[in-house]
Amino acid sequence: MRLVNYATPWGARAGILVDELVVDTVWLAGAAGLRTEGDGRFASNRRVIQLDDSTLAELGGRSREVAAAGPGAPGVLALDGLTLEPPLGDPSKIICVAFNYRAHINESGMDVPESPPPLFPKFTTALGGPCSRIVIPPATAAVDYEGELAVVIGRTCKGVSAAEAIDFVAGAMVFNDVSARDMKIATGQLLNAKALDTFAPCGPSLVLMDEIDDLQDLQVTTRLNGEIVQDASTALMVYSVAQLIEYTTTLLTLHPGDIIATGTPAGVGAAADPPRFLGVGDMVEVTVGELGTIRNEVVAGMPTIPPAAAWEAVASELLAP
Repeated sequence: MRLVNYATPWGARAGILVDELVVDTVWLAGAAGLRTEGDGRFASNRRVIQLDDSTLAELGGRSREVAAAGPGAPGVLALDGLTLEPPLGDPSKIICVAFNYRAHINESGMDVPESPPPLFPKFTTALGGPCSRIVIPPATAAVDYEGELAVVIGRTCKGVSAAEAIDFVAGAMVFNDVSARDMKIATGQLLNAKALDTFAPCGPSLVLMDEIDDLQDLQVTTRLNGEIVQDASTALMVYSVAQLIEYTTTLLTLHPGDIIATGTPAGVGAAADPPRFLGVGDMVEVTVGELGTIRNEVVAGMPTIPPAAAWEAVASELLAP
């Protein structure tokens, strides 16, 4: 089953993707007699992935039956008429992994570390949908792409072993860990370079594990303006998804909906000769196996808060006797 969030004038709504159609999840649960008045279990995908297996199976089967009636039938919408938002818009954590493919480590001029890979956070303000825009703010002139596989946690876990880790995964999606390379150099911090607004487009859907045979057998392909710039299998990860969950849960409690972006393969723009950073009008496409493709145009951004001088003027007015 594939879960999406689609935009409406009243906010995002959860849906189930069936080929080129979307079945509204709340409507479907009501029609199937699974939802009672005030039952919020179907309102967001973070809640949906916590449903028991039988309820999920019921939703999946009913969604295919309803979708057979075609677009315009009650609860059924055509995908091409919708704007998809991030499949998970409200995770408690977005954890990203640095240096998890040997070739990428080598192109970065580093050796494969013996210790676990660095982890760093992004925030929900960084999330974007599968066709949203990547906004380059004035603070950076060296923005790079990083196509990745991301997994989503389905059950609360802490201190789990690699052998049991995949049992806690709800599903997976495509992810682009957009990075401001010059901010990393200027500050020495990953947060400044990685967690900027719009720097985590993902989707197009959250593909649940019933449709994924092996997380370590997916091809990660990134195209820049149609040219393939990254192309590698998740089999080449230094630390597998299971090992990453095992390590992460020695440090943190993971909750349903938490996202782990598992690292990028070789081919980033910073490693090109000369470096190839994103510019206005560029189109970045990331595909991961059968999970789908995200396509994000690059645009220039403006500051969203007044500069310091403007703040001083406001402060003067507020503090004036």
